[in-house]
Amino acid sequence: MTVLFSKKCEYALQALLFMAEYRHEGPLSAERIATHLDIPKEFISKILQSLTKSNIVISQRGKAGGFRLARLPEKISLMDVVENIDGLGVFSDCLIGHPSCNPEAPCPLHHSWAPLRSQLKHLMEKTHLGNFIPGQTLNQLPDETTV
Repeated sequence: MTVLFSKKCEYALQALLFMAEYRHEGPLSAERIATHLDIPKEFISKILQSLTKSNIVISQRGKAGGFRLARLPEKISLMDVVENIDGLGVFSDCLIGHPSCNPEAPCPLHHSWAPLRSQLKHLMEKTHLGNFIPGQTLNQLPDETTV
């Protein structure tokens, strides 16, 4: 379970990682993705439609239809997914949701959270779906000059 991202975002990331790993099999049905990830089919279908509108996945109709990545896994960052599902609030909002927290009137966690938030944002920007394909590790992240 994630702390910073919604369940919808968590499921979107899991579905996309599954799609990246099995991309050579062609379009994957929502049912197959849902079954493999143990996510309700209706929920994953809505998530996949949202990702289709964001041009992260492509939906193909018909008997052999399903969903596939719109780009190579190496071209889809985790930030692309987070931004399209949850928005970028996690990288600017107060960690505990204090409504008046800001740099001029910070909550007790504000200054401690700021560098961590920046590191998380950087990690999400430079980490791509391709980094999770078997045989790749986070140590094989592209360097910042190639991102």
